[in-house]
Amino acid sequence: MEKYVDGFLIPIAKGRVNEYREMAQRGGEIWKELGALEYYECIGDDLDVEDMVSFKKAANTSEDETVIFSWIVFESKEHRDRVNAAVMNDPRIKEMMESGAEPPFDYRRMAYGGFKTLVRF
Repeated sequence: MEKYVDGFLIPIAKGRVNEYREMAQRGGEIWKELGALEYYECIGDDLDVEDMVSFKKAANTSEDETVIFSWIVFESKEHRDRVNAAVMNDPRIKEMMESGAEPPFDYRRMAYGGFKTLVRF
């Protein structure tokens, strides 16, 4: 069976990366515990490639920002839906979201999509 992937492109202030890392670490542990197969959070490194649209441009970053590229792997779209529903109902996630602390990035600027596998090795 082919896998299903949720993908994210997130602009973030360079000064808030460590805060994001802590949040992502907790989130990743919860997603994996509740059934995600794989969970990745990657920070931009080699982003200015000549003659291509950079991830920074795609995310409309400012000079003091970089991007997070992340993805979560599931067995299927249906599996993704079940896991994500369980995650959103998990009290640890609710606590993180309702803590009153300012999130390390602006959710409205995050690009997100669900992807069916096209090629896999």
